[in-house]
Amino acid sequence: MEKLLELQLTVFVLTALGFLFKRLRIFGAEGQKNLTDLVIDLVMPCNIVTGFLSGATKDSLADCLQIFLLSIGLQAFCILYGKLRTLKTPEDRAASLRFGILSPNAGFLGNPIAEGLYGGVGLMYASVYLIPQRIMMWSEGLAMFSGEKSLKRTAFKVVTHPCIIACAVGVVLLLTGWVPPDWLMTPVNVIGRCNTALSMLVIGMILGDMDLKKCLNKTVIIFTLERLILIPALVLGACLLLPVDQTVRDLSVLLTAMPAGATTGMLAAKYDRDPAFATSIVVFSTLWSVPALPAWAFLLTKLPV
Repeated sequence: MEKLLELQLTVFVLTALGFLFKRLRIFGAEGQKNLTDLVIDLVMPCNIVTGFLSGATKDSLADCLQIFLLSIGLQAFCILYGKLRTLKTPEDRAASLRFGILSPNAGFLGNPIAEGLYGGVGLMYASVYLIPQRIMMWSEGLAMFSGEKSLKRTAFKVVTHPCIIACAVGVVLLLTGWVPPDWLMTPVNVIGRCNTALSMLVIGMILGDMDLKKCLNKTVIIFTLERLILIPALVLGACLLLPVDQTVRDLSVLLTAMPAGATTGMLAAKYDRDPAFATSIVVFSTLWSVPALPAWAFLLTKLPV
């Protein structure tokens, strides 16, 4: 839990720095846009590739299959729930809400927590769990913000997006077990490690443009309750009904109980879909994940094996 709290505090420090840089006008609008494009088109793809190589092995294939199928089922549920949830919501805000429901911050926060609580096995399971999420967030999730109505054009944009290409490369590397040479992977690893810092700096910059008094509203509060309590509770219920391993159950719940990912604000800014609102749900859900995640971890320790 100490590691978990340390990671959460790191997120807030980075966001605060981005906020400060924007308020001091160290970054202007053009610089912020360029940094956003850099993160989405280069840093995130490198981070995705390294994520696929971060711990998945051929051991414990049955448990890997369990958590993989649970993740697929969760993605299907989140897509359907997000569409029903936002039927009467303005389109710009609906995109952020649907994406936030579909793609929690299970990468940056999830992998370290999984490794810290369960060691190499936890990291392996988390890597497998994230495969469907990464694919869906850069296909269905990306289409939520692009607003493209043509299925053919949407498919083209999705397939040619750097993050989807990175997912495809990661899946191939995972299935074949091939590790690229150091001269290639070292730059990818170095760039990928910048993802958290740069993403949260951009979120802080978006926050710096906002009227903070308007950050909190009923929609943001309801989303946070859904993201941190309702959805992980449904996952826990499904795991209790299914014959899944305890570690698979616990990790599935914890990885689901993450706040909205910083990518929500990044894509909203890139496609001009009410980035202030998107940042609100990221910041507020991240704030309340500080008590929510330890509470979930405590509850899981009290459940029967």
